[in-house]
Amino acid sequence: MDNVYRSKDDVIVEKVNVSKKKKTNKKKSASVSVVKQILNGEFLVQDYVVQNLGFVFFLFLMFLLVISKGYYSKGLIKDIETTQTDLDAKTAEYVESKARLEEVTRRDVLVRRLTPRGVLETTKPAKVIRVKREEE
Repeated sequence: MDNVYRSKDDVIVEKVNVSKKKKTNKKKSASVSVVKQILNGEFLVQDYVVQNLGFVFFLFLMFLLVISKGYYSKGLIKDIETTQTDLDAKTAEYVESKARLEEVTRRDVLVRRLTPRGVLETTKPAKVIRVKREEE
């Protein structure tokens, strides 16, 4: 009865507002219905899902491959880090051993250690003998 005294424009504005409210309620009920179908599993028996079941399985397989690839790469990274740590340890051991060998085989150390055994240092330089080969 309130609409009787209002102008036509007011009534139209009021009708538009009412129709907007109805649309938002439909959207909410539609989203609740979709969630309900997913939770119940009803969407799995609909025609478009049944027709595209091969594609759904393909997507599922792709997801499994992506997950397994992630685990595989994490394992590989762990192996690489372990190998790199071992390599660093071996390199340090090699450098240390080489330094000790160079220290022990220095000329003055060898002369000092071998003199009591009767091995003396040579005073004559070594001679190089070169043979010319005939070219055939």
